[in-house]
Amino acid sequence: MSDAPLVPPMPPIPPLPPDAPRRPSLRTVHGDEFADDYAWMADRDDPQLRAYLEAENAYAAARTSHLVPLVDDLFGEIKARTKETDLSVPVRHGGYWYYSRTIEGEQYSVEGRVRVNDHPVRPSLDGLNAPAGEQVLLDENAEARGHDFFALGASDVSPDGRRLAYAVDVTGDERFDLRVRDIGSGEVLDEAVSGIGYGVAWSLDGTSLFYTRLDDAWRSHEVWRHEVGRPGEEDVLVLEEPDERFSVGVGTSRDDRWVVFGVGSKTSSEYSLLDAADPTGTPRLVAARRDGVEYDCEPLGDELFVVHNARRRNFEVARAAITADGVGEWTPLDVTSEDEFVTGVEAFGDFLVVSLRAGGQTTVRIVARDGRSPSGFGRSHDVGFDEPVRSVSVGDNPEPGTGTLQISFMSLVTPPTVYDYDVAARALTLVKRKEVLGGYDPAGYVQRREWALAADGTRVPISIVHASSTALDGTAPGLLYGYGSYGLSTDPWFSVARLSLLDRGFVFAVAHVRGGSEMGRQWYDDGKLEHKEHTFTDFIACADHLLAEEFVDPDRLAAEGGSAGGLLMGAVANLAPDRFRVMHAQVPFVDALTTMLDPSLPLTVAEWEEWGNPVGDPAAYRRMRGYTPYENVAAHNYPALLVTTSINDTRVYVTEPAKWVARLRDVATSDPQTSPILFRTELVAGHGGQSGRYDSWRQLAWEWAVLIDLTAARADGKGPG
Repeated sequence: MSDAPLVPPMPPIPPLPPDAPRRPSLRTVHGDEFADDYAWMADRDDPQLRAYLEAENAYAAARTSHLVPLVDDLFGEIKARTKETDLSVPVRHGGYWYYSRTIEGEQYSVEGRVRVNDHPVRPSLDGLNAPAGEQVLLDENAEARGHDFFALGASDVSPDGRRLAYAVDVTGDERFDLRVRDIGSGEVLDEAVSGIGYGVAWSLDGTSLFYTRLDDAWRSHEVWRHEVGRPGEEDVLVLEEPDERFSVGVGTSRDDRWVVFGVGSKTSSEYSLLDAADPTGTPRLVAARRDGVEYDCEPLGDELFVVHNARRRNFEVARAAITADGVGEWTPLDVTSEDEFVTGVEAFGDFLVVSLRAGGQTTVRIVARDGRSPSGFGRSHDVGFDEPVRSVSVGDNPEPGTGTLQISFMSLVTPPTVYDYDVAARALTLVKRKEVLGGYDPAGYVQRREWALAADGTRVPISIVHASSTALDGTAPGLLYGYGSYGLSTDPWFSVARLSLLDRGFVFAVAHVRGGSEMGRQWYDDGKLEHKEHTFTDFIACADHLLAEEFVDPDRLAAEGGSAGGLLMGAVANLAPDRFRVMHAQVPFVDALTTMLDPSLPLTVAEWEEWGNPVGDPAAYRRMRGYTPYENVAAHNYPALLVTTSINDTRVYVTEPAKWVARLRDVATSDPQTSPILFRTELVAGHGGQSGRYDSWRQLAWEWAVLIDLTAARADGKGPG
């Protein structure tokens, strides 16, 4: 066990928690009546809501005032382990090395480049200074000055290398203002367009930009073309998507030859291509959308490579001419098997790179071109790594003619690592491994893969890490993380901050529950719509496995999940409140049924393919009514709850956790001294919380101090909590 000090005894209890105003309201849907005293919180401009959030913040601060020294310690540990002045791996493209760098004391990154002629080999920092001859593309610190929040929605250099287009959000609402800068002079050439969505795409000559517009429900529903230097009122609508299930996106091909327009829902997609040399032309459809058919495309020259599920649940890779007219002209390449889940394809002059999942692990497969083969491709091989739990992905490779592939790797014990992979020689060369200061030694930690048995007999993978000195005898504190929605996989990741938990004897585990895609597409399908309950029962099964195998103390297990993972926390708190000592619900989607009943709210209609449509389908209503956290709060003892959110979150409105906490305070029978409900709202932030790195470290330090406190064996001998 760690020698880290025990948490001091909790001070005298502060005043009672806030009591939110009640305004009786009755919701009747499909004959079901639900009394909702906090429906009024849907008006986020109501002064009483702001007052309630501030009162909850004050209460949380008072309840955790004794943790200030621990928060300072945790923040200091994160900072001390971080190389604050650092350089990303420079990437070569078009005569330049491109990179980002961080500076000690600064919250955000600086994007820059140097000429290859001045740096024939990959550049590095000059001591603590930028590489010699640097051209600053974007100093995010300068852009963020005067703002409490800052985020980029796009940053893209024009194909001729002369201009930078970037998009800025300074509130957290994920609507961005577009700016264009001349790189040589630093002059801002254009700031005529505001309120755009994520991503931009350049025309080949660098005179026009394509961007997306959002509707009132925050759905990207239009693509527009903007001529640099002209008023925004002259912009031209290129694509409009009326179906509210679908959103649009824009990008460019690796060779800059094509502007790519994507339109997708949760279950189907379609793409169009526009010759980047003809920005006023008409986009050409790759394949019309079909219900249940998803595809993605990678154009390169006159070829088109497609990942699709028209014939195979786990997707496959096909090839076609760039002029192909629909699915019927896609030729399967047969480079994967049916039990391998294909997640992407990238095309280069001499080979293809296929990203896939097999046996719950990520894999990168290289397929060499072979002109003697009928398909044009020969043998394939996988880039091998041998850690038991890992994340492998394709890095940044902008040059289509490269023979060296950038590969990214990390695990629960190995920091983020970048390799150059010589495709012909099949050789990996280490380029950079994130430096962890303070003498970090991966050998001092143990990672493993375990399997829990779900109620229906399904084996659920768990990724686990702990310090090698931690005794696995049922006495350790633990933190179990989960998500399980939208087919998003929670692959093992390294965290500098997490070392502070591990060094205090924590066992950290990730429950790879159904609803993600860790085990393939079926894994996702088995955790959505009518099968959504599997996500919750899988998580409980993973907790039970940790307890049964004595990885953790039954009285010292914490749980954590955010957004849809926050819904998971709320549902599990209702189903199995005795499994956890404390649960942390981050920006939690806990009033999901109310949200899904209101098509005017952000993303609701698009979400019906994930959760069901409770407006038009009584069965979907009954199903959601049976598990959504807010409606199912009951008069029983809950674990301690830490609830965190942000006031400008446009994905999960602050309304949801505010209502949930208010209802929990009304109904739950827990002892507020030993199992408190702590609710904190960031008053200047969005869905991802604080934006600056030091601010986000401080936020995380406070959250984890609360978890450490509530799972600690106390100095006064009174046990956890």
